[in-house]
Amino acid sequence: MANVATHRTDPTATDLTAAEIAALALSLAHLGTGPQAATARRALRTLFDARSHDDVIAATLETLTETLDASTADRARVVAAAITEHRVVRLCYGDAGANVTIRDVEPVTCLVHRDHWYLVGWCRMRRGVRAFRFDRILAVEATGLLARPRRADRYLPFQRRVAAAA
Repeated sequence: MANVATHRTDPTATDLTAAEIAALALSLAHLGTGPQAATARRALRTLFDARSHDDVIAATLETLTETLDASTADRARVVAAAITEHRVVRLCYGDAGANVTIRDVEPVTCLVHRDHWYLVGWCRMRRGVRAFRFDRILAVEATGLLARPRRADRYLPFQRRVAAAA
């Protein structure tokens, strides 16, 4: 969802960083369907409605501001707690090819991109950064194991990389 922060048409607007937007997404997931969640989603939609967006940004905002179904919200709460506490989660994950694996993941952040929620973290099985679609996470549980603290801005896919100054 980092694209939302980088495609603004109003240069005078205060830009949110990709990490800030990811934190908002995770917070909305954690709020569930209560009155605070509805108010927060409405505020976020208002924040971005005043600006014109491309199709990717529009789809991302639509997903972010919709209420999550109960099972996705439950998974988001487990992941949110693990991110806050720097704890490893164990995922039962089905990939796009319907291959199911059990993975220990050090969660870093959650984000929304187009019409899907993602958990971004360090996959111990693959020994690298991975983004896991929430709708493909069949189950998630806290392991109690400590995860290494990692900066979210280094783990956000879907964002343009800024070229290093020469």
